[in-house]
Amino acid sequence: MVESVRPRASAARFGFTDDRAEDHLRAAGWWNDAGPAEGVQQVLAAFSRAPDPDLALRAVDRLREADEERWPELSNAIRDDATLRGRLLAVLGTSTAVADFLVGSPGEWRRLTATACTPVADYSDELLAAVQSTEQVLTGREAEQALRKAYRALLMEIAAVDVGHLVEPGLDQPSFAEITNALTELADASLRAGLVVAGQEVASSGEAVLAVIAMGKCGGRELNYVSDVDVVFVGEGDLQVATRLATTMMRVVGHACFEVDAALRPEGKAGALVRTLEGHEAYYRKWARTWEFQALLKARPAAGDAELGRRYAELIAPMVWSAAERENFVTDVQQMRRRVERHVPSEIADRELKLGIGGLRDVEFAVQLLQLVHGRADAELRSASTMEALEALGGGGYVGRADAAELRASYEFLRTMEHRLQLRALRRTHLFPEYEDTAQLRWLARASGVAPRRDRSESDILVAEFRRHAQRIRRLHEKLFYRPLLDAVARVPTAALRLTTSQAESRLAALGYAAPDGALRHIQALTSGVSRRAAIQQTLLPVLLDLLADTTDPDGGLLAYRRVSEALADTPWYLRVLRDEAAVVEHLAFLLGTSRLVPDLLVRAPEILQLLGETERLAGRSPLEVAGSLRAAARRQPGLKASVAAARSLRRHELLRVACADLLGLLDVPAVCAALSSVWGAVLQSALAAAIRQRSAEVGSEPAKIAVVGMGRLGGQELGYGSDADVLFVCDKNDGASDAEALKFATSVAETVREVLGAPTQDPALEVDANLRPEGRSGPLVRTLDSYRAYYARWGEVWEAQALLRARFVAGDEGLGERFIADIDPVRYPAGGLDATKVREVRRIKARVDTERMPRGADPTTHAKLGRGGLADVEWTVQLMQLRHAHEVDALRTPSTPAALQALADAGLADAEDVGSLLDSWLLATRARNVAMLVRGKAVDQLPTSGRELAAVARVFGYAADDDPGEFLDAYRRTTRRAHAVVERLFYES
Repeated sequence: MVESVRPRASAARFGFTDDRAEDHLRAAGWWNDAGPAEGVQQVLAAFSRAPDPDLALRAVDRLREADEERWPELSNAIRDDATLRGRLLAVLGTSTAVADFLVGSPGEWRRLTATACTPVADYSDELLAAVQSTEQVLTGREAEQALRKAYRALLMEIAAVDVGHLVEPGLDQPSFAEITNALTELADASLRAGLVVAGQEVASSGEAVLAVIAMGKCGGRELNYVSDVDVVFVGEGDLQVATRLATTMMRVVGHACFEVDAALRPEGKAGALVRTLEGHEAYYRKWARTWEFQALLKARPAAGDAELGRRYAELIAPMVWSAAERENFVTDVQQMRRRVERHVPSEIADRELKLGIGGLRDVEFAVQLLQLVHGRADAELRSASTMEALEALGGGGYVGRADAAELRASYEFLRTMEHRLQLRALRRTHLFPEYEDTAQLRWLARASGVAPRRDRSESDILVAEFRRHAQRIRRLHEKLFYRPLLDAVARVPTAALRLTTSQAESRLAALGYAAPDGALRHIQALTSGVSRRAAIQQTLLPVLLDLLADTTDPDGGLLAYRRVSEALADTPWYLRVLRDEAAVVEHLAFLLGTSRLVPDLLVRAPEILQLLGETERLAGRSPLEVAGSLRAAARRQPGLKASVAAARSLRRHELLRVACADLLGLLDVPAVCAALSSVWGAVLQSALAAAIRQRSAEVGSEPAKIAVVGMGRLGGQELGYGSDADVLFVCDKNDGASDAEALKFATSVAETVREVLGAPTQDPALEVDANLRPEGRSGPLVRTLDSYRAYYARWGEVWEAQALLRARFVAGDEGLGERFIADIDPVRYPAGGLDATKVREVRRIKARVDTERMPRGADPTTHAKLGRGGLADVEWTVQLMQLRHAHEVDALRTPSTPAALQALADAGLADAEDVGSLLDSWLLATRARNVAMLVRGKAVDQLPTSGRELAAVARVFGYAADDDPGEFLDAYRRTTRRAHAVVERLFYES
């Protein structure tokens, strides 16, 4: 019988991947030819739980080589002392820097036993003892080296306690707050020891008193493993001596422990390093900016003269807690947030733990802002600790309890990641590993206590958790401002979660609402009661208040939202869409806070709300499809009034759809103009058809064919939101009818069309303007085709030929319309072009129009229609070129201004660069005119030059909220100025 051979054990079963692992274990006496030595199973199991078993084993081997004489003592301690084993192997498997310290300081491992770790309260005594010999305080290099060793030893203890439970689960797991508090106490102790050394080195140090004020995370008792320690110095007595003390202390501590950064002092690095209490007070009262008070929120005396530090804290507290009352508080805070985000390089933005979107700054920024707003009235919020402040905000109802708990958990997760990453080499870093770096991710996951689950590795789980927490932070950051306000106004049942009215008004003022009392009334009206509608509004308003605060008119937007909500209170799907579709809420808030026209239309065409979350449907409808639907709907109605009402309703729907798509940047200028022109044409077609049916029924016959010819912007398919419809009415008698009967019938129909469409309503006006007809207002409203032909042949003037350049059939009898167009072609495209006399006449008329029609007091540089380089400049130039050259260039025979401009360039009649300048200016002026009407709510040609309306127009054009809206006007003037120079050459000189 053959005896079975037991397979040889492999070090890999204990998590080792290094080929040298068995050699290191054998050298330690923990491995033999058969595998693990007797009595070391617990040791090897502990290695397997270390964040990086190979790293830990290599460090242990280095310790053995560095002190072979006392290796048996350490080996036995690792075998027998679970506390030492857990702390030592965990910290060695986490940090190469701690391993380096232990190798260079034989015997310091004894600090990691259960009874040897230094109590936090003794840190100062230990560091002071390190820099003091039996006779005197050490100085210079000797002091720095002694302080460095003692500081690293205590830092090692903190780290070992922090991660020890990962290797030995029976060890206590300290809380995040306990670790950050220990790190802060160590920093304070270092500052105190450094100040003692400085007092020994600086001559006459007794002639000055110095207090060291901790700022930032040190001030908040939430310090990292590796961080600059921000401080401010306050002095009394001889300030030169105090300054030498501060400088020396910064050098000593900087060389031994960490960099001491005094850049948060008044005037920053350009300011005096040490100031008196009075100097600080004068600066903060007169010169300090908002961010400096935000930084002072964490100020705390940490070292030096305790009495002077206490007086400094008492001095700044009232100023910190009144900072929210500063005039530019909201603007400063919003701009600061944007600047922080902009500073993060895009290639690492999603991995930046500190400054990235969803990072630590998002939490700290939001918490501090809430503290500054509400801490004036509630002393419970006046904590320098982010974690404590979050707990107080949740307990006091300023933040929902669940939100506060979630934010606290996510903040702690990111800070833990930051701690582990810094602990690795004791280097300052805030960058999460690259998602493809599985080795680094695995180490970080194990160092953070993340274990694999089923078919998911530690790395995958860590990345998913990191993304989840970052997303949650960003989401809660966005709404953190506003949920407390909602709790107060909506009168939630829990009294502890309710704010006073004055606090709610303060919050609204902090958000940028100019009339917080009025805004509060709107919110109360929307959320009062116990109905389902009120409950949904309570859910929606935090988001809406946030989004409206980012628009140019938060107050107007909130009022518009109330109007829309009250008008649609009985619409069953209204609040459901807002609740379930985040994109709808975002777009609605922007529209309501930007445009006065949109809310007026929205209460009468609410169905467009459902399209705000589907941009393709909002912007994707073709004008032909819309026109067809409108005509079909109107045709189904039984009479004239019903047909016109249906046409108006669909026109309102389409006008709102186009306006929303336009403001949201989903449609370009030609698409907007084409859509508006198409729907206007469809309304005319529907009204004309209904009027013909009604009049024919009244007279018992249809004596005439009627055609409507679009002129001006309607003819060129270039209508804006406030444009009238310029038209000509043409008729031709039907068989059996006389010219008089035909004219009477057609005139009655035309007058009916103008009357029913021009009747006042809540919608933008539908004015049908026939003043471009022969003889203008004194001429007949309708003419026969022969009459038009005869008039233009005998009496037509050059301005009438110019007007006919944009003539296009839009409604009625298509054959008649085509004949009219064919008949006027010789008039508007004269054979041989224009002679010199007629060219001069066109120029004279334009000069007269420029002089007489420009409103008194108007700014010619910002008047979109008649201003320099505006619509009239470009269109008159194009039309003069058409009158002169269209007889020989077929492409110029178009009613479209952009098409005619392109034809000029293609035919070589104008330089391509000049044409580009004209087209750019025409498109810009057209959109600016349209946007100005949407913003103001009524037709306007003069662009706003200041205030909210200018800011709203600039925002629609893509300028950021913190940009100067005057930049938009500067860009507008530059573009139109270039176009005007081209007009001067092409219109007057060519």
